[in-house]
Amino acid sequence: MIRLLKPLSYYKEKYGTAQWGLDKLYLLMEKQHNRGQEAAGIGVVDLQSPPGREYIFRERAEGSDAISVIFSKVRREIQDAERSGDPQPFLGNIYMGHLRYSTTGKSGLSYVHPFLRRNNWKSRNLLLCGNFNLTNVSEVFDSIVSTGQHPRFYADTAVLLEQLGHELDEENQRLYRSLRDKYDEPLLSREIENGLDIPRMLRKAAPMWDGGFVICGATGSGDMFVLRDNKGIRPAFYYADDEVVVVASERPVIQTVFNIRRADVEELQPGMALVVPNDLKFSVERVLPEAEPQKCSFERIYFSRGSDADIYQERKALGRNLTAQILRAVNGDLARSVFSFIPNTAEVAFIGMCEGLEQELDRRKTEEILSARELTADKLQTIMSRKLRIEKVAIKDIKLRTFIAEGASRDELAAHVYDVTYGIVRNFEDNLVVIDDSIVRGTTLRRSIINMLNRLHPAKIVIVSSSPQVRFPDCYGIDMSRMSEFIAFRAAMELLHERGMNDVINSTLKRCMEFPDKENWVKSIYEPFTDEEISAKIAQMLTPQDVKCQVEIIYQTLDGLRKAVPNHTGDWYFSGDYPTKGGIRLVNRAFVNYCTGRQTAR
Repeated sequence: MIRLLKPLSYYKEKYGTAQWGLDKLYLLMEKQHNRGQEAAGIGVVDLQSPPGREYIFRERAEGSDAISVIFSKVRREIQDAERSGDPQPFLGNIYMGHLRYSTTGKSGLSYVHPFLRRNNWKSRNLLLCGNFNLTNVSEVFDSIVSTGQHPRFYADTAVLLEQLGHELDEENQRLYRSLRDKYDEPLLSREIENGLDIPRMLRKAAPMWDGGFVICGATGSGDMFVLRDNKGIRPAFYYADDEVVVVASERPVIQTVFNIRRADVEELQPGMALVVPNDLKFSVERVLPEAEPQKCSFERIYFSRGSDADIYQERKALGRNLTAQILRAVNGDLARSVFSFIPNTAEVAFIGMCEGLEQELDRRKTEEILSARELTADKLQTIMSRKLRIEKVAIKDIKLRTFIAEGASRDELAAHVYDVTYGIVRNFEDNLVVIDDSIVRGTTLRRSIINMLNRLHPAKIVIVSSSPQVRFPDCYGIDMSRMSEFIAFRAAMELLHERGMNDVINSTLKRCMEFPDKENWVKSIYEPFTDEEISAKIAQMLTPQDVKCQVEIIYQTLDGLRKAVPNHTGDWYFSGDYPTKGGIRLVNRAFVNYCTGRQTAR
């Protein structure tokens, strides 16, 4: 979100264009376009628009190129208006942008943010977007219905829009009742616009929400707000000066787009709301009570932009922490091991992994030098010349588009998405060690990557995950709600079946059905096995039948995660320790749904 603090004429004079805010929004969205977002949307509020003309503009699009589609259309409309002499659309005082990564599996333009609630009174219009997923949508929905409303959608964003819209109406009514005897229209409406108490409105609505969220809103009369959940599950950062207030999910995008120092960007603390009312008296206020922070660790491992200073170091540490496990997997033989990474997002963890292995290699060199009885220049040169064998083993073929095919044809195409670099592995002699940032479903490994690596004829393939085994569903913002999606869960279930331990499954199912809110009973599925046993089973399940070399899969340990990412303790994906009651209810329901054949945990 962007709130301009000066008139548009100021930016046109200083920066040469009235589109300065729009340009910044475009850059923020492109810089935060990190992974598989499938839709995008923008909203603009123009506070100078006269009656009879539009003052809230919105444009949304689906597809991986949604940002380009949106801004191309917006710029055409601006140019057309300029040629005809009409007021230019999409130029305003408040800008909002959102990239959608589905958290429900639902698609369609009606699910794309921002959402808009219309009204002829400017102070009752509400533009809303956010990064969130609520575990208790039904409760919030029922509370809205109890006020007499009849919502048209049952999506969490739509439900929040109506709930906050109702509180905005109530705030307008409160001011109307207190001011109607003092002012006549239209002055009365202006006084209501100037008096909206946004924190009061949020304090009435937000305590009901169970989940992780950053909710962003703007009224048609110029109030802007951003609220973060009180456990800090979803991230939010902001920057403010005398020209602009800007908020984004990630710190480095603000640094880059506004060319400012890291120290100038503040983190919006859990439970706090950033509010910019239409009088521009910017403030950060507590809305939700303090709670123990449980910031999402998967955000750091996977979703966030790796150029953030802290995230970069954390991802390196994740790779470095795997050194001992990798050495065991290759029997300590660094001379006959080739190291690489897939995909490119794992590169930073790869650097950390190599640093850890190089430290081990340096230790060995030092020990050999110190223990040598006779050290010649040639022998010293031989010892010092030993290096890690670091190679670029895979190159993605961006021309291939597997979605155009189905079934077996799609699997065949998927196997060729990556090209391998031939000649870097000695046939049937070298180990091939490849790091990924996470292994959740294992589908790409089974259909593509292991077969591809096998073309190089290594003696052994070692796949390394910089994150721990993903064992439990998320319910706070990432689309991972079905137990069947997790290869770690499927591996544990297979082990239970193989060892005749179906009683564990049955007792877990019974407790999930009888006491769904008490605790995470699904943990018991994993308790009979070590991490290594589950990893070995995963490797067996993911190795294609025609791959004859040994395949081993190594996962980050939970302890290694916590050491590498100490300030983001929200690790429920891996540990099953959910920060809210809704998470416990969801994981138990997900297990029941799995056992009874239903497809979703919701």
